[in-house]
Amino acid sequence: MVSETQPTILVLGASGLIGHALASRLRRAGYPVVGVARRFSLAQKAALEGHVREADILRLDASGLENLFSRHGADIVVNCIGVLQDSSRRGSAADAHSGLVGRLAEAMALEGAAPRLLVHLSIPGRPEEDKTQFSRTKRDADGILAASGAAHVVLRPGFVIAPAAYGGSALIRALAALPLDLPRHESSRPFATTDVNDIVRTVCHVARRWREGERVWRTVWDVMEETPTTVGAVIDAFRVHLGGPRRRLRLPAWLMRLGASAGDIAAGLGWSPPIRSTALAEMRRGVSGDPRRWMAETGIEPSSLGQTLARLDATVQESWFARLYLAKPAVIGGLAAFWTVSGVIALTVGFEAAASILVGAGVPARLAQATTAVTSLADIAVGAAIAYRPTCRVGLMAGIALSLAYMAGAVVLTPGLWLDPLGPLVKTGPAILLMAVALAIMDER
Repeated sequence: MVSETQPTILVLGASGLIGHALASRLRRAGYPVVGVARRFSLAQKAALEGHVREADILRLDASGLENLFSRHGADIVVNCIGVLQDSSRRGSAADAHSGLVGRLAEAMALEGAAPRLLVHLSIPGRPEEDKTQFSRTKRDADGILAASGAAHVVLRPGFVIAPAAYGGSALIRALAALPLDLPRHESSRPFATTDVNDIVRTVCHVARRWREGERVWRTVWDVMEETPTTVGAVIDAFRVHLGGPRRRLRLPAWLMRLGASAGDIAAGLGWSPPIRSTALAEMRRGVSGDPRRWMAETGIEPSSLGQTLARLDATVQESWFARLYLAKPAVIGGLAAFWTVSGVIALTVGFEAAASILVGAGVPARLAQATTAVTSLADIAVGAAIAYRPTCRVGLMAGIALSLAYMAGAVVLTPGLWLDPLGPLVKTGPAILLMAVALAIMDER
């Protein structure tokens, strides 16, 4: 039976790279869309015209999910939620992938639940190639859907390219802005790309058929370009697109491993670095699939890498982002180290020297020592706050405030320090500016 109205589409994970592009473009295509995510930026809310729902989806059981679907009148649910590695902030890969899909399938099988279609974003490749918790749990989720009675379409895109950049797509842009090449093994891996518009077109195709009354869906499609390229070729294509520098050096493999280990540490502090041990393992595995079934059943001709990039504007802000992306962890890590180390030195080997400056300004010895201890601990606290993602913004603002307080105190107590040849106070000004820069580039989405 053909419906007179467009099906309502609920997009889970609508603040992510694929989810947000999908939700916003489906709305522009005329579909009633509700985006669901744990948190949206103000810009994302504006793009979805306020049709958003902030909810911690991973905490909902099957009944809670069904209530969510019913409340918004969802006919089609698109699941774009994914977690690269286990983390305290984003949960475990198992819960975000197989756990959530199990609850989604259960919700759709509840007694009295309206018929709905689940469109699930998964990964391509063969099960025997799954070496990480990320890929294994993604594959487990596919198996759960296949064994359930839920109507479903599994989309398995390649490396997704969208106007926005996050995670791996941001890293590719950053590498294209550097005169560097990846190690040969990583550079030569197959890397089929997917234009995010092809995912949108596929969901529109499925929604149209659902509206026309097609309710029996148990389909898996590889959604990607027909002729795969390599990791190195994708970086080179972005390099040409952004006008990046010519390759001059090849990164050694050990440096990639070191970067992945540093990324794992940063992830433990709440950050989402694109280079982690899982990301490196997935890159070495490569991205490939067979899109012929998808093409035959939908009539969609996939975009090639060149066609995808031709639709992206190579603006100055794209170039700025690419150059700043890898500078961001250096800036934030450097500031965290600066505050922490300066506080530790002042509290230990430099304690007497630091206290003597105040004593020389007429401050009683005990008060000078207490002040030195308190300010040293404050410096360490600022450094720790900057290093931890949930408190980084507060730490940066505290660092600026503390720096201004130090400068004001020096004007009153030790004005001579402003004329010191090494400029310990003069250098505080550039440090404040650097913290302001870090605040400006904090946002990830």
